[in-house]
Amino acid sequence: EVQLVESGGGLVQPGGSLRLSCVASGFTFSGYTMSWVRQAPGKPLEWVASINMGGSSTTYADSVKGRFTISRDNAKNTLYLQMNNLKADDTAMYYCRKPPTNRGQGTPVTVSS
Repeated sequence: EVQLVESGGGLVQPGGSLRLSCVASGFTFSGYTMSWVRQAPGKPLEWVASINMGGSSTTYADSVKGRFTISRDNAKNTLYLQMNNLKADDTAMYYCRKPPTNRGQGTPVTVSS
């Protein structure tokens, strides 16, 4: 059974940083491109970033480019999202996603002063 467990969210002031983690199990983690997606209250799901199987290639949504960094540790079956210079618009539930549709329960991020 595929399991994805996100953690690391919380309340942070604008300009602050958070590091999200996603521990994967039940599948060969190193064999999949992985992504982070997010959903703000009342808004549709939004893709944030993706990383290829080996971690050598990453892509980002324009809204987070230059502020967020996606990475992975295949030895630990863990996906990360380093988020810097956070803005109020980054407030959302963040999920890691394994294709085609698997995602975890999410971790909430609130950016507010």
